Formats: sequence, C-alpha cells, structure tokens
Amino acid sequence: MTTATPNSTLRAVRMGLLMSQDEFARALRAAGERAGQPNDASKRLVQRWEAGTTAAPRPVYARALESITGLPIESLGFAPAIPQARVVEDGDGGHDVEPARPGGTAHATTPGRGRAPQPAPTGNYSGVWLSRYEYYSSSRGKTFTGLHHVVVLQHGNRLTVRSIPGSSDSTLTVDLTIDGSVVTGTWVEQTAGDSYYRGARYHGAIQMLVEPTGRRMAGKWVGFGKEMDMNTGPWELTFEDPSTNKATLARYARLPGDAPGTAE
Repeated sequence: MTTATPNSTLRAVRMGLLMSQDEFARALRAAGERAGQPNDASKRLVQRWEAGTTAAPRPVYARALESITGLPIESLGFAPAIPQARVVEDGDGGHDVEPARPGGTAHATTPGRGRAPQPAPTGNYSGVWLSRYEYYSSSRGKTFTGLHHVVVLQHGNRLTVRSIPGSSDSTLTVDLTIDGSVVTGTWVEQTAGDSYYRGARYHGAIQMLVEPTGRRMAGKWVGFGKEMDMNTGPWELTFEDPSTNKATLARYARLPGDAPGTAE
C-alpha cells in the first residue's frame, strides 16, 4: 500500500499567508468568483491537498491557487506528473502529449511512433491567452513569428478566440471545438492596410493538443499563401489570465512583450 506524501510546501505557503485551512478555502472560492470560474473549495479539500491524498488540483483550482498565492502551480508542491506533462514535437512532423522525465524535461516520441492523445481535464478555458504562430515568407526568404493577445470564451465544447485590439497590427479570429485533449477548428487573419501584406485576408485550419494542465495548446496550422501554395507551421496558445473583464482586456491591449501601459 502506497503512503501519501504530505504537501509541506503548500502548507508552508498557506501559513505564510496567515490563513487557516478554512480561510484558505474561502479565499479560493472568492478568487474563482472574481475570475468568473466558480469552484467548490472547502476546508476538507485543502486538507486532502496538504495530506497528499489528492496529488494534483483540477485546472479551476490551480488557477485560483495561483491567484491567491502569487505563485505558479508548479511551485506549490503538487505531484509533477501532470503539471509537467507537455505537448512536444514527435519528430515526424506532428505533436504528442508527453509526460516529463525525472527532472521535469519532456522528451519527444521516437519518430514514426505517435501516441493516442491523453484525455485532458474538463474545465473552463475562458480567459486571456497568448497566441504564437510561425510562418515562412517566400518573398522575404525568412521565418516570422505572429503574436497576439487573445480572449477565449468557452460555450460547452466550443471556443471562440478573438485578438485583443492593440495587441497586434492584424486581427485574428479562431473558432475551435474541443474533443478530449484534441482541439480542431478554423482561423482567419486580416492584416493591416499599412502592413507588408497590405490588408490581405488569410484563412485556414488548425489542430492542437491540450496539455493536461489546461494551460497550453500546441499544434499546427494549415493555409494557402499568396501564390495559392499550401503552407503549414507551428501554432500554440499559452494561458495568461482567467479574467475576461474590461479592465483585464485593457491591460492586454498591447504588443506581447511590452510592459503594461506602454502600448500607444
């Protein structure tokens, strides 16, 4: 019979906040309400975490824990198997969800031996995310990176993704459907009239895998270029903030990488 290992790190963080287990649970519920992601945190749940009988929190609790402690979930003493699982390139042009090796580094699958996707935990993916994709410009002979802050809204198994004005000189629209850990959909990007692409509109398909934490999606896009040649490249979404209120969106109305308040 395996003995649970107490989570002394979480207990120390809670005590450092001068909170009892009951007060900690109330703070978690309040954080969920503020983020629009209610949870049922209780004193008994906090006890199970600290005793190690529950090894890892569900995403809705992980986000509330990060909110009230100011620390990433990986620093709160939970079992590393789920939080450190990563979506990685499989060496054969695709992606796999891979557990981390001891030490926390995800490893790639042997080329040609792709795995079936692991089930992702159910949860609310609504919030602000960072969208990052790469594309090759044949006319300029180099690879570029497209970055947008986007707001994600979830309705059942559907995700609507819209770029936040001011976070890029182009507008991005993505519509996705979640099936377990697989996310599939379409994308449309409208470039600015004064950009290199002079207001051109591009569109295509996208498919990604969701990491078990629910905090990162990674995969590939496909679409047509100016010469009607079919192109593809990597695309990922990384979770930034669970809130979608007006004040939060205003903070992300800036170019990714700029400090808040520096966008014009």
